[in-house]
Amino acid sequence: MAELQLQHLDKIYDNNVQAVYDFNLDVKDGELIVLVGPSGCGKSTTLRMVAGLEDISRGHLLLDGKDITQAPAKDRDMAMVFQNYALYGHMTIYENMAFSLTLRKEDPNVIHKKVLAAAEILDLTAQLNKKPSQLSGGQRQRVAMGRAIVRNPKVFLFDEPLSNLDAKLRSATRREILLLHKRLNATILYVTHDQTEALTLADRIVCMSMGHVQQIGTPLELYDRPNNIFVATFIGLPPMNMFDTVFEEGVLKGKGFQVPLSDEQKALLAPYQHKKITLGVRPEDIAEGGELRIKVSTNENLGMNTLVHGAMGDGNHITAKLRGWSEYKLNDLVPIHFTRMHFFDPETTNAIRKEAE
Repeated sequence: MAELQLQHLDKIYDNNVQAVYDFNLDVKDGELIVLVGPSGCGKSTTLRMVAGLEDISRGHLLLDGKDITQAPAKDRDMAMVFQNYALYGHMTIYENMAFSLTLRKEDPNVIHKKVLAAAEILDLTAQLNKKPSQLSGGQRQRVAMGRAIVRNPKVFLFDEPLSNLDAKLRSATRREILLLHKRLNATILYVTHDQTEALTLADRIVCMSMGHVQQIGTPLELYDRPNNIFVATFIGLPPMNMFDTVFEEGVLKGKGFQVPLSDEQKALLAPYQHKKITLGVRPEDIAEGGELRIKVSTNENLGMNTLVHGAMGDGNHITAKLRGWSEYKLNDLVPIHFTRMHFFDPETTNAIRKEAE
C-alpha cells in the first residue's frame, strides 16, 4: 500500500472563507485513519483535497514521499467510496465493478479475475448479474467498495459511506470494512460524523472542529485523555457531563454540590486555587452510593445498564450510566459518587493534567 503525508494543508475559497486550517497528518502504510467531527468541520473538504477533487490552497500532499499536491485526481492512485454509492443503474454489478478497468483498456481476462476476487471478498459473487436496483443499500455499498478494490489503489478514501444505511446495516458494514482493511492491509482515510464509527474502526482518530484539528490519537487516547472540552463532549456516548465549579479548600464547589478530591487531584489543581474549573465526568464513571444526589427526571433501561437523567445540586443537568436494570421514578433521589473525573480550564477549554500525560 502506501504512506500519505498531509503537510500544513489549508483550504480557502474564493470568497476568503477558510474551511481547513494548517492540517498536518502522517498516515502510515496500512493504517486506517478516521476523520471525525460535526457537519461543517472541514473533514470532507480535507478528504476531497487528498482525492484531488478540491484544490489545495496552501501546503503539500505527499504519497510515498512524492509531492502530488498539483497532480490531477486520476493520477493519484487513490480510490474513493462515496456516501451515495455512485453506481450506474443501467449496468450489472459486474459491469459496475469492472468499469474503471474497462476504461483503462485492461486485458478482459485480468479484469474478470480482479472482479471475481473482489466479489468473493465482499460476498457479492451471486449478485454479479443483477442491477443495482435489485440490491439492498448494504449490498450497493459493498459494490462501491468492490469497484475501489479492483483498482488496487495505494490509498482508499471513504466519505461518509454508511450514512444512508439503517442502524443494523451500518453495524454489519462496519465489520466488513474492518475485515477488508485486515485482508488487504489497506491504507485508508475515512470520514464520518458518527463517533461510534470512529471508535470502532480507527487505528487513529483525527477529531476536527471548525476547520481545526483538535486532537489526533488512538480511540482510547481520545476517550480517556481528551485534549479539550470539545473532544471530551464529542467522543463518548452519552457525552461527558460538564459542571461549572470553583476549586476552594481542597474541594470543587459547584451549584449546590461539593466534590471531595484526592491528594493527587489537589496537587494538580493547586495553581487554580479560588479559580473556576470545568469538571467533566463521563456517565459511565458514575456509580451508586455516596454523598452526591441525582434528582431523577427520566430513566432509560438498556438491559445491562440504565441511563438515569436528572439534576444534581441546584439544577446541574447530569446523566449517569448505572449498572443493571433500575426502576427509579420521577423525583427519586439517587446517591452517587464519581469514580473518575476530568478537569478543564474554562478559559482555554484545555484539559488540566500532568505534563507527563
